[in-house]
Amino acid sequence: MSLHARHTLAHDRTTVWDYHTRPGALTRLTPPFLPMTPTRQTQSLRDGTSIFSLPAGLRWEARHLPEHYEEYVSFADQVVNAPLRQIANWTHIHSFADTDDGGTEITDRVDTRAPANLLHPAWAYRQQQLIGDLAAHDRLRAYGEKNVTVALTGSHGTVGRALKALLTTAGHTVIPLVRGEAGEGERHWDTDHPAHNLLDGVDVLVHLAGEPLFGRFNDSHKAEVYSSRVGPTRRLAELVGRVDTCQALVCASAIGIYGADRGDEVLTEDSERGEGFLADVVADWEHATLPAKEAGKRVVNVRTGVAMAGDGGMLPLLSTLFATGLGGRIGDGQMWMSWIAIDDLTDIYATAVLDDTLNGLVNAVAPEPVRNVALTRALGSTLNRPTLLPVPGFGPAILLGREGAEELALANQRVAARVLNERGHHFRYRVIDDAFAHELGREQLQH
Repeated sequence: MSLHARHTLAHDRTTVWDYHTRPGALTRLTPPFLPMTPTRQTQSLRDGTSIFSLPAGLRWEARHLPEHYEEYVSFADQVVNAPLRQIANWTHIHSFADTDDGGTEITDRVDTRAPANLLHPAWAYRQQQLIGDLAAHDRLRAYGEKNVTVALTGSHGTVGRALKALLTTAGHTVIPLVRGEAGEGERHWDTDHPAHNLLDGVDVLVHLAGEPLFGRFNDSHKAEVYSSRVGPTRRLAELVGRVDTCQALVCASAIGIYGADRGDEVLTEDSERGEGFLADVVADWEHATLPAKEAGKRVVNVRTGVAMAGDGGMLPLLSTLFATGLGGRIGDGQMWMSWIAIDDLTDIYATAVLDDTLNGLVNAVAPEPVRNVALTRALGSTLNRPTLLPVPGFGPAILLGREGAEELALANQRVAARVLNERGHHFRYRVIDDAFAHELGREQLQH
């Protein structure tokens, strides 16, 4: 036996079991630092098959074993496809039992050829993720027990995948709006001419799609960043305004609205906008949601900070550089970075979906922004790597161009989540060290 782990949760066994049966559980519980991505979650824990994609075109097929299935008590899966069946020889048995105080004890037994110490980080992640998600579900239920139907653009991005899975494990329905051919449960979205029935039966639209900001800030990239956000957002806002069932539009935005360098000024939702390309884009992007607001619909603009996710955005690149000994502060390291853990960002979006009292501008940033030098120390400590080589200020300009470097890598923005803080919003990760530990597999396993 390579791993035997046990941990307890405050939630009853039915709640914990139901979480594992719902769509999205596999996505929520798969560690972002592992080189595997869920592509299909089984519909049956008794005898179905879940599939992960692996590097080099390989797949991990985990078939559930009927002989180990007892509803609300146990289920098991076994890798069945060659060559991984021979290499890993993997069987995982999940067991659920009541505790004396009404909670649940989960026991994981994994038989495999892989050494146990290689599995500990993954199971520590799963333990913390399950605890955090069930607590988030409790908070979301405070806004009502009704299950809602959410249309979602950008569902294949880092934030979209996480948000879809969080909502579906909470029992809500998510309909991805995709620009290509629509698969099962999806709807085709023509960004120039969205179909009149695109939002039929939808309660809330969450709009995340847009050209990634990272890239060299030449004319073509800047044009794509602008055109992918402003026009499509306006057309969706107009549609939300016309559809009676759709009561709210939750739209992505960015702290780039505040400009590239505001020094030590604490920036809240009431602060004046800044100058520069991104400030112009975000201002027009937010203005594009106006048709929905004018139609009497609730509109939330989520001004997102730098999202820290182990499988997307900036963190994988930084962790790779630091792991090879090339990490260090940028310039003098005094720039403020307003960051947000990916789980906190998804919690904020889910709150915006379900809380009908939340309206307007929301800064989605952690309570404690950090200077670049502090971020450097925290990441180096998490990875146990040196951070002695400072990156010269001109370094980012080589990749992003001067304008891109100033607006992204060298941005100096000390943003506060005033609206969320005044509402008593709960953050899972208030300090960046804890977020790094979770996303990069440095948490402690509960045995």
